[in-house]
Amino acid sequence: MERATFAAGCFWGVEEAFRTLDGVAETAVGYMGGNVENPTYRLVCTGETGHAEVVDLHFDPTVISYQQLLETFWDKHNPTTLNRQGWDIGSQYRSAIFCHSEQQRQLAEQSKAELEASGKYSDPIVTEITSAGPFWRAEEYHQQYVLKNKPGCQRG
Repeated sequence: MERATFAAGCFWGVEEAFRTLDGVAETAVGYMGGNVENPTYRLVCTGETGHAEVVDLHFDPTVISYQQLLETFWDKHNPTTLNRQGWDIGSQYRSAIFCHSEQQRQLAEQSKAELEASGKYSDPIVTEITSAGPFWRAEEYHQQYVLKNKPGCQRG
């Protein structure tokens, strides 16, 4: 198993997009990229901790490649909006790829460059590509939120 971590706005819908892929063995939502230990949702929502809402996942690379995960990441959100996805505004909703290896960094940079060159977006891609840091698991009610709250959940 390998690990990948992505931030693409509200983690509820992002988790659902990855959780349902063949080859993804486990997902968890939480926080990464900040400067406070053991952050809570309430604290992260202030925008003062520096954390992003992330989906941390374990995947089987013999079933799904990191490149395929990157394609899902790019398709799931708008990577040209700085610190915003839809109605969710703040640095906690930023677009980011947290790399767990140099190979992941290279693949992420390559896929970002290819997307920029494709002309799909008229605005520049603002996705941050950085090394993974500590992952802080979010409160249990956030885990698999969309699955637990269908059909009522409209966010994500």
